[in-house]
Amino acid sequence: MTQTSPPTGRQPARCSGHRFARLHHGSGPLLLPNAWDHASAAALAAAGFPAVGTTSLGVAAAAGLPDGAAATAEATVALARRLGRGGLLFSVDAEGGFSDEPAEVAAWARRLHEAGAAGVNIEDGRPDGTLAPPGLLAAKVAAVKAAVPGLFVNARTDTHWLGTRREETADRLARYEQAGADGVFVPGLSDPEGIAALVAGLRVPLNILHRPDGPGLGELAALGVRRVSLGSLLYRRALAAAVDAATAVRDGRPGTPDALSYARVQALAAPGR
Repeated sequence: MTQTSPPTGRQPARCSGHRFARLHHGSGPLLLPNAWDHASAAALAAAGFPAVGTTSLGVAAAAGLPDGAAATAEATVALARRLGRGGLLFSVDAEGGFSDEPAEVAAWARRLHEAGAAGVNIEDGRPDGTLAPPGLLAAKVAAVKAAVPGLFVNARTDTHWLGTRREETADRLARYEQAGADGVFVPGLSDPEGIAALVAGLRVPLNILHRPDGPGLGELAALGVRRVSLGSLLYRRALAAAVDAATAVRDGRPGTPDALSYARVQALAAPGR
C-alpha cells in the first residue's frame, strides 16, 4: 500500500474529504487504524498511516460510557476537535449518527466537518441487537450528503456483525449507495466469495473489518476491497498491554520492554507538528 507523509498542519476541512476519498483508490486497500484519543491518532500518523479512524468502543470506554447507546455524541465531537487542531486526516465512527432524525444527524455531521473530520461512519445496527430499516439509514446518508457534500460518508450494515438478515446485505448496500454513500462497510464478513460478490455489485469502495483469522491485505486487495479497518482491536490490545505491564511488575516477571519514551509522547501532544 502506498503511504503518504503525515499532514504537517491543519488543512481546510473542505479539502480533507477529497484527500481522504483519494486514499480509497490507491494501489491497494486503505488500511485505516482506529484511534481513541489524540495521542493514539498522532502516534499512528507518525508511523506513516496517511489517515486514521476513531473507534466508538474506545471513545466510549475511555469516557466510562457504553458503546452503541448514543451516549458519546459530545465526546466524539470533542475528540474530532482535538484531532482537527493537530492537522490529522481522520474519519469518525459515529455509531448510528446519535439520532434517528436525519436532520439531527446531518447537523451533527456538520459539526464534525467543521471540527476537521474528513469522513464519518454511520451504521444500521441498533443497541438492542436489531437492524434499523434500511430506509432510515439511507435517509440519514442523504441528509448528511446534502448538508455536508465534502464529508466522506461510509455507510455500515451490521447484517454480518450481528448475524441477522444476512440475505439483505447486498440490497441494504445498494440502498445506501443510491442515497449518496461514498463507501460501504460490512464488518464481520470474511468469506472471500461473499466479499467478491458484494464488490461486483458496487460502484463505491467496500470496507472490510480486519480479522486475525480472516483474509490478509493482499487477498482482500485481490478481491477488490478498497478499505480495511482495525475497529477496536488497537484499543483492546493497548488495554491488555497496560494490564500485562502492571502485573509483570507486581509479580516480578519480565514484561514487554517496548514503550514510547516520555519525551516522544510529549512531542505527540504538540498540535500541528
